[in-house]
Amino acid sequence: MFAPLQNDTFLRACLRQATDYTPVWLMRQAGRYLPEYKATRAKAGSFMGLATNTDYATEVTLQPLERFPLDAAILFSDILTIPDAMGLGLSFALGEGPKFATPIRDEAAVGRLQVPDMDKLRYVFDAVTSIRKALNGRVPLIGFSGSPWTLACYMVEGAGSDDYRLVKTMLYQRPDLMHRMLAINADSVAAYLNAQIEAGAQAVMVFDSWGGVLADAEFHEFSLAYTRRVLAQLKRAHDGVIIPRLVFTKGGGLWLEAMGQLDCEVLGLDWTVNLAQARARVGENGPHAKALQGNLDPNVLFANPAQIEAQVSRVLDSFGAPHTDPARNGPTQIFNLGHGISQHTPPESVEVLVRAVHAHSRGMRAKQR
Repeated sequence: MFAPLQNDTFLRACLRQATDYTPVWLMRQAGRYLPEYKATRAKAGSFMGLATNTDYATEVTLQPLERFPLDAAILFSDILTIPDAMGLGLSFALGEGPKFATPIRDEAAVGRLQVPDMDKLRYVFDAVTSIRKALNGRVPLIGFSGSPWTLACYMVEGAGSDDYRLVKTMLYQRPDLMHRMLAINADSVAAYLNAQIEAGAQAVMVFDSWGGVLADAEFHEFSLAYTRRVLAQLKRAHDGVIIPRLVFTKGGGLWLEAMGQLDCEVLGLDWTVNLAQARARVGENGPHAKALQGNLDPNVLFANPAQIEAQVSRVLDSFGAPHTDPARNGPTQIFNLGHGISQHTPPESVEVLVRAVHAHSRGMRAKQR
């Protein structure tokens, strides 16, 4: 059904296999920093008009790949499609973040929650298949979802938040309600990601964007436990091919060892984490060793080209000597930003970044020969 993969560097790095260079893709790489994205969004009329239209979603997913030699594509969608399918009424005002018309604030509202009919998300799965065909084997396609906890934050707050007061009030005052919501969210995320895999996603990523706002004990109980519940239900392979699973927790460096025990292939790291230490702690050897993804500060992309190149080299060097033995698995890095790319980023800075990652990482391998 799909063309053979021409560049599998990203997938091999996910599986801790030796690669010729360090692969690179960027969180939010298909998005508002590109003028062609803005033009397509204007044609679509709204963000959801863009995300729910198969042709538009395909177009904007491929736009960064037409400009930059990236090693993976990521589905153009939003982390909040699941709560929207639950009936919360998702909308995006231009220049503003997401909002829900009917947030979940009390026991009755939690009681009405259930895993949504995946047919309500058919537009996402149709986009996955369309994008995979349009890629024609150029690079792998990543599917994704928000984590159960991150979804709960938006579902209770009704929008983004500075203090997470409403969701944390429910967590502390009625933990039973929070657990019920998180269980439904986890089962929904697992069903959603499995459907993306069946539609053609070659890797899937869980974005725990707000795990880092929790206190220590609460992170383990209300975030990590439900990410684990998602992973336990995900397909390990499809059509005989392994589907790597990636988990990114912004602000999660404090819990690196605990996340290292997750049943996934890749851990994403934000820019606060020392890559050499992360490699030693969870990325080097052993049965739970993970590929590591990250972790350049997105604001580096506002510096001049020489500084971008220097910072790229610093991140690659901080991870350390690349794994080069094709006969065994070993420590691998997937280069990325420590969070999503800013909408104000000059596109030419991304060009400098991607080419610097490829050039410097090839040079590091050449020195080991």
